[in-house]
Amino acid sequence: MTGLQAPLTIPPVRVSFEFFPPKSDAMNARLWDTIKRLEPMAPEFVSVTYGAGGSTRERTHDTVRRIVAETELKPAAHLTCVSATKEEVLAVAESYWQAGVKHIVALRGDPPAGMGAKFEAHPGGFADSVDLIRGLREHRPELGKCFEISVSCYPELHPESRGWDAEIAFLKAKQDAGADRAITQFFFEPEVYLTFLEKARAGGVTIPVVPGIMLQPNFNGLKRIAGLCGATIPAWLHTLYDGLDEDEETRDLVTANVAADLCRKLQAQGVEDFHFYTLNRAGLALSTCRLLGLSPQPAKAV
Repeated sequence: MTGLQAPLTIPPVRVSFEFFPPKSDAMNARLWDTIKRLEPMAPEFVSVTYGAGGSTRERTHDTVRRIVAETELKPAAHLTCVSATKEEVLAVAESYWQAGVKHIVALRGDPPAGMGAKFEAHPGGFADSVDLIRGLREHRPELGKCFEISVSCYPELHPESRGWDAEIAFLKAKQDAGADRAITQFFFEPEVYLTFLEKARAGGVTIPVVPGIMLQPNFNGLKRIAGLCGATIPAWLHTLYDGLDEDEETRDLVTANVAADLCRKLQAQGVEDFHFYTLNRAGLALSTCRLLGLSPQPAKAV
């Protein structure tokens, strides 16, 4: 990298949000409060995750179907290769399509034992995310043409990585199979994303690479997730959260400001799109969006 150099004009910001399906009635109420509070921010799309081993498949389906029916949002359903045959996975994709869900986040998926466990492809299933993308594109021509497909990528080497050449080649393979955009794992330094983007472009990746921004105010939880996925937590972030274990209000303020500061630095380098890992917490996402100058959009006339 040659260093950070701001363009002549700062681009506008576009956002998307990630939710996870609820496991209880109380969590369901919180999720829908979050969705309704974030809907006026007019995100480009909202994604809904899949649990390890496809363990939340039905809850994911119910959530995205309800988003289609009850909101103006455009949902993107996570779909994985884990613990299912190709026919079963494609049947889920078809059910999404029939429910009005036109966007899939195609992932290999975490093993049933969770992040960090060894992945083993189902004997009759898709081998990996590239295989899944091809399957979605080839399933039915009319379906393949119409699905929008997002994929994941790692701006820092993850624990299973075989090195940068392999990582970039795999992302390029996802693009060639039919991916429309990549969304990164979370990170905290702008140089991490910018250096990764430089590597990706040099390796022939031309699709948009959207920064994934974490909104996790529980620092112990953040450290655990970062350890599993290989994300670096810089020393300055440790300092910011030091002594705040029992101070939820201050942790939230720190989290929103750290996220907004990272976005502003990337925005100054020409980045226009940001994907927020909301953890189903409306306040943090709203605060971050407000710090970036975004305002709620008026409701559409019925």
